[in-house]
Amino acid sequence: MRAAYFLLIIASAGLSACSGNGMDDLKQFVNQSGEGLRGKIEPLPEIKPYESFVYNAFDLPDPFKPRKLKPGKGGGLQPDLNRGREKLEDFPLENLKMVGTLKQNNITYGLVKSSDNTLHRVKIGNYMGQNFGIVTQIMETEIVMTETVQDSTGNWTERNTSINLATGPDQAQK
Repeated sequence: MRAAYFLLIIASAGLSACSGNGMDDLKQFVNQSGEGLRGKIEPLPEIKPYESFVYNAFDLPDPFKPRKLKPGKGGGLQPDLNRGREKLEDFPLENLKMVGTLKQNNITYGLVKSSDNTLHRVKIGNYMGQNFGIVTQIMETEIVMTETVQDSTGNWTERNTSINLATGPDQAQK
């Protein structure tokens, strides 16, 4: 009986510990911390209805694809497309550097260095560059040529251009 009495005391002590409000201060803190914080939530933006767009430019040429140039329809200026190409026609003019001149048997040659570091000798009448450029004049400081290019309408036109002598040892080595 004593054991039952002892168990009864322990059970009542445990129940009295659970009935206490040990969290009153925590509940009070949570209630007070939210006071004065009345935030305003902005409404969601209005969703605009989808407007469809019909693309009707399928027949127009794609501006991001290069156009294939066609030889002229006869008559007028046009390059000889059946002529054998020369070695310097494989390089754009930006990749060719004039490094000097040479005179042999009363013929003046221009010395041109290509981007593959090969030295070439050109004379008047040779072709250079990718636009059918024919050498028309060789001077000590530049090589003058006439290029035949096609414009956007398909007509061939001539333009004069030149390659200047590379100045300084670092320019000639590039």
